[in-house]
Amino acid sequence: MMRVTNSMISRNSMKNMNNNKVNVDTLNTQMTTQKKIIRPSDDPIIAVRALRFRSNLSELNQYYERNIPDAQSWLEVTEGALNNMEKLLENIYTKCVDGSTDVKTQEDRAAILKDLQSLRNQIYAEGNTDYAGRTVFTGFKTTSQLTFLKEDQDIKYEITEPLSYENIEEKRFYSNNVTVPNSPADVGTGVEEADMPQEHVIHRIRLSYEGLENIDADNLTYTNANGVTRPLNGASYTFEGEEDAVIVTTDMTYDDWVASGYEIGAGEVIVFKETGEVVLGEGVASHISSQKMQLSITYEKKGFAEGEVRPEHYFDCKNITDENNVIEYTKENQEIKYTIAFNQDITINTQASEVLDANISRDVDELTNAVQAAIAAHDKVAKIESMMKEQQYSSEEAQKALGTWLEAAKKEATYADDNMQKIYARGITKFQKHQDRVKLARTDLGSRENRLKLTENRMANQQTSFEQLKSRNEDMELSDIIIEYTAAYNAYQASLQASAKANGQTLLNYL
Repeated sequence: MMRVTNSMISRNSMKNMNNNKVNVDTLNTQMTTQKKIIRPSDDPIIAVRALRFRSNLSELNQYYERNIPDAQSWLEVTEGALNNMEKLLENIYTKCVDGSTDVKTQEDRAAILKDLQSLRNQIYAEGNTDYAGRTVFTGFKTTSQLTFLKEDQDIKYEITEPLSYENIEEKRFYSNNVTVPNSPADVGTGVEEADMPQEHVIHRIRLSYEGLENIDADNLTYTNANGVTRPLNGASYTFEGEEDAVIVTTDMTYDDWVASGYEIGAGEVIVFKETGEVVLGEGVASHISSQKMQLSITYEKKGFAEGEVRPEHYFDCKNITDENNVIEYTKENQEIKYTIAFNQDITINTQASEVLDANISRDVDELTNAVQAAIAAHDKVAKIESMMKEQQYSSEEAQKALGTWLEAAKKEATYADDNMQKIYARGITKFQKHQDRVKLARTDLGSRENRLKLTENRMANQQTSFEQLKSRNEDMELSDIIIEYTAAYNAYQASLQASAKANGQTLLNYL
């Protein structure tokens, strides 16, 4: 039988008291912090779970509290801009419908002109919309504006613009426009039949800019059926059963062409730098359309007006302002993505090239030019009619001569009215397409907003779930701790009393 000494009783009592004391201290700390562990060593399993839950919750909070609200704000700003664009295009579309019907008075024409001029620059101004200093329609180049905010005559670009057979359209040019005489001597014998205004219907492709430089004939290219790109100049074409070669001219001025009476051969192509137009002979236009050809043209442009679109947002181009520091841009898809959930991204930006055609401003310019031409033509008619009432033109010869001038002016006015109606009728189709692009962009944006909203709701639920899991893993109920603490404290007090009695005995108590 083992002999138990007083020192053994003392040591065991101290050990038991200390264990109870440690248990009381642990429960006291848990009651204060309401946490299951203080150090990882207290319970490694709980510690590992806590690290995982906290990491996941931290990542989830980043998505739910920062990324998703930021994405929502970006999409809301874009939605507002698209909504404004659609209203502006709808307004222009309405003007086109109005301008394509009925004969307008001078007041009607002036009102249409004023409205169009005010709407022109506002369309692209919406494209400069920014969110927190970042332009929302310019892809990765969020520090760059979509348009030039002020005139810049020094900047120079080399631009490669894609073209298509679908870009070919008819344009009406007019020769022998009336110059109203200012004196009986100017009236002369009137206007000869051969000098009456004439209409010329010609095919053309309009480029995105005017005032161009350095266009070589070989810079107008096409892609053949084998995918090989070749110069259009010298390419063979067939028209009315005859095969010939295309002749591309780039050094003729627009004024010289007007002076020639708008002459162009069936196989001839003229690129006008001043107006930014590619005029096509009937044979070439027919060949390009029948073959459904895709074309491209490279040109230089120095100087941009306020409101013109920056080429880098639409075309492959180079900024060659500084020959020693050429900046090259490649047109590519530039989607800005936000991570809004675990392994889930969303595209937040809408690119300008998806919404606004680079030619919208030139479309509006043609509408305004047609109105101005009609206003000017009718002003000529009114002025000549007024002259016929003046005393100095009362003679029979003068009246007869002014009669031919009036006939010429009325013919010009008729052409101008007809041209205006045709351009506005064509504008109906064009601006309907522009509207459709904006509506499609809004639809796509709406689907992304819905997706973001669903993700936000899911993230909110996950945040609640993770916080509950984290709490279950780390936290303790205060009522449970109090019960355990009371039991531990009572045990500690009991151990103190037992130890006092046991250690109070001496050898004399046993003698």
